[in-house]
Amino acid sequence: MRSLHSNKYVPPEPSFFFRDYLSNTSFSVSCLALSPISNQAPAFQQTPKHYGITSPISLALPKEADLALTQKLTETLKPYGVFEEELELQRRILVLGKLNTLVKEWIKEISDIKNLPASLIDTVGGKIFTFGSYRLGVHTKGADIDALCVAPRHVERTDFFSSFYEKLKEQEEVKDLRAVEEAFVPVIKLAFDGIEIDILFARLALQTIPENLDLRDDGLLKNLDIRCIRSLNGCRVTDEILHLVPNIGNFRLTLRTIKLWAKRRNIYSNILGFLGGVSWAMLVARTCQLYPNAAASTLVHKFFLVFSKWEWPNPVLLKQPEDCNLNLPVWDPRVTPSDRYHLMPIITPAYPQQNSTYNVSASTRAVMVEEFKQGLAITDEILQNKAEWSKLFEAPNFFQKYKFFFVIFLCSGYFSARVGLVESKIRILVGNLEKNEFITLAHVNPQSFPGPKEGNDKEEFSTMWVIGIVFKKMEGSENLNVDLTFDIQSFTDTVYRQAISSKMFEQEMKISAMHVKRRQLHQLLPNLKRRKMTSGEDNQTRRRSSDPASDERQQSGHVDRQRQQHVRPLPNVHAVFHPLHGPPTRAPRPVPSGRGLLHLVG
Repeated sequence: MRSLHSNKYVPPEPSFFFRDYLSNTSFSVSCLALSPISNQAPAFQQTPKHYGITSPISLALPKEADLALTQKLTETLKPYGVFEEELELQRRILVLGKLNTLVKEWIKEISDIKNLPASLIDTVGGKIFTFGSYRLGVHTKGADIDALCVAPRHVERTDFFSSFYEKLKEQEEVKDLRAVEEAFVPVIKLAFDGIEIDILFARLALQTIPENLDLRDDGLLKNLDIRCIRSLNGCRVTDEILHLVPNIGNFRLTLRTIKLWAKRRNIYSNILGFLGGVSWAMLVARTCQLYPNAAASTLVHKFFLVFSKWEWPNPVLLKQPEDCNLNLPVWDPRVTPSDRYHLMPIITPAYPQQNSTYNVSASTRAVMVEEFKQGLAITDEILQNKAEWSKLFEAPNFFQKYKFFFVIFLCSGYFSARVGLVESKIRILVGNLEKNEFITLAHVNPQSFPGPKEGNDKEEFSTMWVIGIVFKKMEGSENLNVDLTFDIQSFTDTVYRQAISSKMFEQEMKISAMHVKRRQLHQLLPNLKRRKMTSGEDNQTRRRSSDPASDERQQSGHVDRQRQQHVRPLPNVHAVFHPLHGPPTRAPRPVPSGRGLLHLVG
């Protein structure tokens, strides 16, 4: 990618007809804002600040019924643990304060070692910034904190991963300390007084770090190495989002709602090709810009309305793209051919602008758009008092949705980062499956499950992922054989190459893949019901799910119960690949005949 040209790229948003449709399709609903809505003046008396790259769709203010509906939404969210109690929040603030003090002490020590003048050492500064869900104010109970250590120019990255790491090690409150220096964005991970924190590092080209430093200043990026720019990006994007929404309280409550909905619907996972936290935040922020005076309950409905009708791959932007003449790579499909193939672009608002959803595939986009449409239908019912908010958060039955599945297994001598390695490559398999002429859709379930044991007494860790498959209906053909051998081999070869290059490979590590039909799933998931529920049973289940706390406990405990059960070994009917004598070769390894062949009966 290259930097933006002076004639800035401003992608088209939905047509005026579409905007009129969105404006006229209005159930006026409302929100519980942190700042009282009653203090807002009527829209015709205001000269509102312009948010976003287009004018708002509606400036309508919330009504009393909207506020009542928003209060119901807030009460519905509480049992799901999306709000942190005040004591927990104060504990986080205390921990971050201690960490900030440690950073300042460490930088003073480094300054003294490097013979800075005594007068400068006292004012050299240094600071901890936060970003992600904590900075946005939408973190949940027990969530970790994303933090950034900002240091002046004389403090090196090697200092951060050596002397600061050692200083952390000396603290009694610090546990599970580990450094990942070779990561794409280098990080120190730790638990400080029981709170998990990921700390990035950025060295600015400044002699001192002032307390009122605004990281949104593009000038701070000058003369920085790419690792520092990447580290700064999280804070810069988060801060821009907060500055680009008209009402932070409404934004936060809406985002909490959408994040919970996405997690319950199994579409919250950037690594697997769905959307991650920052992408969901930007979609909610864009909705807030289009309806700047709306309350949270209205915004939730408008969110589904806007993005179920969005004309993808038109990108979502929160502000005009900027060129800072720093020659940094930015998202620009006019210049970079690969950017033209992004299917669901959501562009970060801070320079250098990037697409946060480059992992999205045709299948994951199709799944998300379908979920947007279903969310719209449900919120239509809620606004018409035909349903409660709890209906929006009902978990789907993934295993009843598809007839055919693809299952990936990982067996290893012990639990490690290998799970993350395999998970990060599953989207490659999904992409390969999508290219198959007989496959319409490949839907990966973001939830992993404990895998079956091989039947020996050796201690091992096993996990598996399930992909739902939809095959094309072939006219005039009742029987169809689909050979997925190459897709399996291509995926496993990629994982092994990455494991070897990152020094995570071990002889006990094995990856296997198999295809199963719905009726065979009970062999892998013992708690899965084999027969489909009747409509009456389904209604009973829905009534039981009106207790979200119980429903959430049942879902989260599902995996734990399976881990405790003894799963009998499966017959050897799936292809297993693992290199026994060094890295995989370029040529695909042979697969036993028929093990990559799926026989479909119409």
